[in-house]
Amino acid sequence: MASVTSSRPFHLIIFGASGFTGQFVVQEVARCAAESPGGSPLKWAVAGRSRQRLEEVLKQAAERLSMPELTTDIDIIVADVSIEESLSIMCQQGLVILNCVGPYRFYGEPVVKACVENGAHYIDICGEPQFLERMQLEYHTKALDRGVYVIGSCGFDSIPADLGILYTNRQFRGTLTAVESFLNISSGPKGASGHDATWQSAVYGFADSRSLRQLRKKFGHKPLPVVGAKVHKRGFVFFSKEIEQYVIPFMGSDPSVVKRTQRFLYEEEHHSPVQYSAYVGVGGIFSLVKLFCGGLLFWFMVKFSLGRSYICVCAGPSMKQIEDTCFSLTFFGEGYSEGTDPAQGRPNAKICTQVIGGGKVSDTHVGGVYTPGAAFYKTTLIDRLHNHGIKFSVRTFQ
Repeated sequence: MASVTSSRPFHLIIFGASGFTGQFVVQEVARCAAESPGGSPLKWAVAGRSRQRLEEVLKQAAERLSMPELTTDIDIIVADVSIEESLSIMCQQGLVILNCVGPYRFYGEPVVKACVENGAHYIDICGEPQFLERMQLEYHTKALDRGVYVIGSCGFDSIPADLGILYTNRQFRGTLTAVESFLNISSGPKGASGHDATWQSAVYGFADSRSLRQLRKKFGHKPLPVVGAKVHKRGFVFFSKEIEQYVIPFMGSDPSVVKRTQRFLYEEEHHSPVQYSAYVGVGGIFSLVKLFCGGLLFWFMVKFSLGRSYICVCAGPSMKQIEDTCFSLTFFGEGYSEGTDPAQGRPNAKICTQVIGGGKVSDTHVGGVYTPGAAFYKTTLIDRLHNHGIKFSVRTFQ
């Protein structure tokens, strides 16, 4: 663990700790810090706009975890995304800033900018492709020059998908050329729900999808080479024999993040790129009809500011809903067995892997803006996630 100093007294600062997601991050960091082996302890702090709300979050965490020391041992930093100086002061005190303030399209860039300018590494839990790719376009060179890492999408979007592809590739004996993933979310009797920032990210991302296509043109990337047989995408709605339910394309950041990782591994590490498609299960025919009707209403409402405002009014899931919700992400891959030339014929080997989670969910470079897969592919993060409840498993067949 890097050393803290008098000028940077904290290893980690959780920014937005009093927000919906930030509260759970505080509890998880406190738990992990207490369970860490001997040696240099993790020194961390919480940050946000309101000292009073941050104090309440630490008090709640202390009660929930039976750790009364949290209310006295954890420092509080007052910082606001609208006050540049406060962000600079915060970033000057930590080695890593974990940004939980969303939607990131509205509030994320000032934090990235402050981290890069003040030499603090940046991590977020963003699931917004427009923000993630724009930060890479605008800040990669600056971060590289200053030796700062900017690593987005380190939450449900898109750790399971991005690291799941890496795990699948490592388990495959030969050359993996294509993977399809199928997400299945199970909830308890009270159902599932998203909080307001998640809804805002989805609503404004969907309404502004055209800008993402324009943004990608600015990179000037050449298409990645297709190794082996080209995989044709399936229809918008189809019945999946793999998970035995109707599925639709996954609209989140997973495809964007995985493809950026594959480009990094191809260009920087000379790995064979993997074709990737992501889908999400919606259930049987009745669920499909409900989704279709809801989707039409959603599409219509996001076209108007009043409709977007109405959709975004959401109180968020209850603790019971969170605890009863779990997910499985199943990967079906194909490729060529060891000793087989991918240029010759159809794929002759397959693999099935799965990442399961529930409830709460080595340095090759000197900085830059990266995906989780690009940043962590040479680390033991997959093993550590496996030991903390996010299970990676494999089933191969020829």
